[in-house]
Amino acid sequence: MDWEPHVTVACIVERNGEFLIVEEESLGKRVYNQPAGHVEFGETLVEAAIRETQEETGWKVEPTALLGLYVHTSPHSQVTYYRTCFIANAIEHDPNQTLDDGIIQALWLSPEVIKADPSRCRSPVVYKSIDDYLKGQNFPLECIYEHS
Repeated sequence: MDWEPHVTVACIVERNGEFLIVEEESLGKRVYNQPAGHVEFGETLVEAAIRETQEETGWKVEPTALLGLYVHTSPHSQVTYYRTCFIANAIEHDPNQTLDDGIIQALWLSPEVIKADPSRCRSPVVYKSIDDYLKGQNFPLECIYEHS
């Protein structure tokens, strides 16, 4: 059996009690997700998180901590995603940035709005990572070692 894991990154960006969320289309439905995506060849996890957040939201961010590693197998595709989730600060917004295909818009939403309807979240990892952040979970970026 061939099995290929998907290595992804995401950023939790909080500002004034609201989280930077992307509204995107998945399986013909509008869903919420953190800015997230696949790591490209030659990128570090942090570089990928910065790039994906900018491409999906127009926000330049600075990762400050590791929130955690989240593993989720999609019940629709049976693809297993290994998501490294970072905590990041919003630095600067480019309102003219063209957002990635499939992204409808970037929003700042309260955790209550995000978690009000779990079916609006792309996966359970979306609200689990917000819960972990709100509980104060974080690890230093130095716990990630990437040999060059």
